[in-house]
Parts: sequence; structure tokens; C-alpha cells
Amino acid sequence: MPVTPAISASIDLAITGLRSKKGNVLVCLSTNPDYFPDCGKDAKARKIKVAAAKAGNIEIAGVKPGTYAVALIHDENANGKMDMRLFLPREGFGFSRNPKIRMGPPKFESSQFTVGAQDAHYAVHMNYIL
Repeated sequence: MPVTPAISASIDLAITGLRSKKGNVLVCLSTNPDYFPDCGKDAKARKIKVAAAKAGNIEIAGVKPGTYAVALIHDENANGKMDMRLFLPREGFGFSRNPKIRMGPPKFESSQFTVGAQDAHYAVHMNYIL
């Protein structure tokens, strides 16, 4: 009986708009709308930390077909979390499909995309409020 190869693809993210090369870019790839965009409690999410100085292009390899959304944080002080001031993010953030930012973070549906057997390429622009 022949073995069927596992189907997976890579997601390539082109990151623009980083205001500095300090700290890290925290990437979260999630399939669960309940844990988006803060996927810290999502045990199945893929979490990647990349030095901001090297975060122009980020590859997420071995992604199985499905519906995903990506959330990014520019963790400039490298403390591993989004810092807030009066309910506003003090550090940069970005999402797949670059949805319009209104009051609060976007919903999963506005950032979601589908991965099949082919590699996917997305541009993500970072946003800063403070």
C-alpha cells in the first residue's frame, strides 16, 4: 500500500512598517476565532518569535490546509507581551489581510485566509497608536 505524503505549505509574511529594529516580532498563527487575536491561551496556535532586525520576511513552514489568521506584535522591549497604556497598545501590531483598525482589534473573519497545498504569500503592515 503506497504511503500518501502529508500535504503542507508555507506561509510567507512580508512585514512592512516596523518603526524600529528593537526587540522582537511575535507571530501567532491561529485557526480558532475564540482565541484571536490574543492567542496566548490557544494550545494549538503556532507561535514564533523573530528578532525585529530580521523580521522583514517571516516564513511559517509545515502549515496544514485550513483556515487561519495571523496576529503580530512588535514587542520592542522584548518582554514577551503587548504593553498597554489606558487601554491603547504602546507597541506595534499587525494582522493578516490588513483589516481596518477601529475600536478594538479586528475579528478573526476580517483577517482569515485559506491555506491549501500551495505556498501562500501575504504582506502585513504594522500599525502604531502611541
